[in-house]
Amino acid sequence: MTDTGGRGGATVLLVVRERLGQALFRRVAGPDGPAVRARIHHTPGPRWFGPDRPIRTVHADASMFIGGLSALLLQSLHPLAMAAVAEHSGYRGDPWGRLQRTSTFLAVTTFGTAADAQRAVDHVRSIHERISGTTAEGVPYHAAEPHLLGWVHAAEAHSFLRAHERYGARPLDAAAYDGYVADTARVAEALGAIDPPRDRRELSERLAAYRPELRATPEARSAARFLLFQPPLPLVVRPFYGVLAANAVALLPPWARGMLWLPRVPVVEDLAVRPTGQVLTRTIRWAMNPPRQSRPT
Repeated sequence: MTDTGGRGGATVLLVVRERLGQALFRRVAGPDGPAVRARIHHTPGPRWFGPDRPIRTVHADASMFIGGLSALLLQSLHPLAMAAVAEHSGYRGDPWGRLQRTSTFLAVTTFGTAADAQRAVDHVRSIHERISGTTAEGVPYHAAEPHLLGWVHAAEAHSFLRAHERYGARPLDAAAYDGYVADTARVAEALGAIDPPRDRRELSERLAAYRPELRATPEARSAARFLLFQPPLPLVVRPFYGVLAANAVALLPPWARGMLWLPRVPVVEDLAVRPTGQVLTRTIRWAMNPPRQSRPT
């Protein structure tokens, strides 16, 4: 007697897994995602980072979903960075396009050939050169200014590292996380940052050094409300996004949460938020990494 019911259930589960993974990938990578992924991973040539480098482990993990949102919230606390985003990024009108461009840049510089990585950096630098203006208080800003680039990089590296440490499939040891910071410094320098941190201690010190410049402007709090409570998503997936958002907030340093009026509730976070975040990242990882024989060629 054959177990046709069991095989049928497994087939349905496989179909659900593939469709969910494809939907997530389209959101993150855009309609050209499969072609871009093939070019990034299969084009021969030297890379900035070898297969054993920590940046590859961190940036390939599903924890990046949480880390990326947490990074946006943290970055918004620099008034000049937030002014540039509010005036020039179009994050409200095209949030998915911005996400797709960012994820493609991270993928190309992490996994792509050295030539493609340099072209991606050159393109971003050309955009930064054109982004300038004045805040509501009359303070000028320029996206290519090394000090401002240093803040954006430090906030991003901190957020990705913390997310992987908490939700990564295989958290790294202390030396490897230092290596991750050193890897990201190479990209930051290519973008124009000066002397980016090279290990976790330097990264922590750099974040602390920026703190006197940070505050939650009305634009930052408006961006937080949009990112956390008004995502452009169908109602059916809002609860899952809510889990992602709650865990992104939980990753923020306490002082950053205070600035954004996002209080911490320790018992709720320990008993509900963090466990659901771990389930969510495991589900994303499961969906986006189907069995090898079922992956499309």
